[in-house]
Amino acid sequence: MLYEASGRTKVYLAVGAVDMRKAINGLSMLVQGTLAFDPFSGHLFGFCNRRRSIVKVLYWDRNGFCLWQKRLEREVFRWPESTEQVLEIGVRELGWLVEGLDVKEVKGHRTLSYRTVV
Repeated sequence: MLYEASGRTKVYLAVGAVDMRKAINGLSMLVQGTLAFDPFSGHLFGFCNRRRSIVKVLYWDRNGFCLWQKRLEREVFRWPESTEQVLEIGVRELGWLVEGLDVKEVKGHRTLSYRTVV
């Protein structure tokens, strides 16, 4: 992906199918209206079509919107399902999703948090 995420960048996936005829204007209005997020936040907003063969990612980059798209020729994306309208994942998980992994199944080591060395 042509995007350098900061540690504060979040990824929001629109659960369910989205009309892939939508481009920047339509998707940014969907982010603001239906999903109730700020499309200018710098966060990534992911969308998938009904057949799970196309993923689009919309984000604001300093002075304009960027729209990234990947279309699969033979496979399908393992787009997560949820009862929620929006699912938050990490930037790393978005990379896994685009590579064909199921983000709900892939699990790494749990995060440990310490206050002192001794």
